[in-house]
Amino acid sequence: MARILLVEDEDAVALSTRLILEHERHIVDLCTTGSDAQALMRTVDYDVLILDWGLPDTTGLEICRAYRCSGGTAPVMFLTARNSLREKTLGLTDGADDYLTKPFELKELVLRVTALLRRPRQKVDTVIRVADIELDWIKHTVKKSGTPISLSPTEFQVLEFFLRRQNQCFSQEALLANVWSMDSDATVEAVKATIKRLRQKLDPDQHFLRTLYGVGYILEPAGPATSVSS
Repeated sequence: MARILLVEDEDAVALSTRLILEHERHIVDLCTTGSDAQALMRTVDYDVLILDWGLPDTTGLEICRAYRCSGGTAPVMFLTARNSLREKTLGLTDGADDYLTKPFELKELVLRVTALLRRPRQKVDTVIRVADIELDWIKHTVKKSGTPISLSPTEFQVLEFFLRRQNQCFSQEALLANVWSMDSDATVEAVKATIKRLRQKLDPDQHFLRTLYGVGYILEPAGPATSVSS
């Protein structure tokens, strides 16, 4: 599962791209303008950015430049009908990691996104181990002390979010913004219910995923954390 920002103003391309990525269990936030995209990028930690080159108010190139200048490190892919060597060179030298020319096959897009996700983190993030919890984000499995645990997709996403951000506190609103899709009708009640179910399955004593009253939730592992590739 990855959190992906898709910035695309062509309705047909946007819809088909979003659907195929969501089918692969990714969370996709869709924007049609650069201003909306940049507002989201200031508050949400994305795993991949997919940018249309030409937008109503700016270009994907400008979004990419601003993102890199602000310290953003997630992989960036351009979707564009422009296919000249000059434009490809411009995009790739200004911080993009990949370039897909329209029209494109949706399967190829999925393969490229998967490659981008693996490129920087393949050796450290394929399996995440924290204390006695083991999460495999490729196989979509979770084990506690070696015993498989069945989680819903949302429970899995919340757990993965915390495992990647140990010792950081997140409010219910922050979790809603970062784990649920931006057009979801979920509320903070959904966050509380998901945390409750996770604790029942993984941490009934709340020593692993604690509540800081009036602040939010924090994952504090009992022992050192390691991540390995499988």
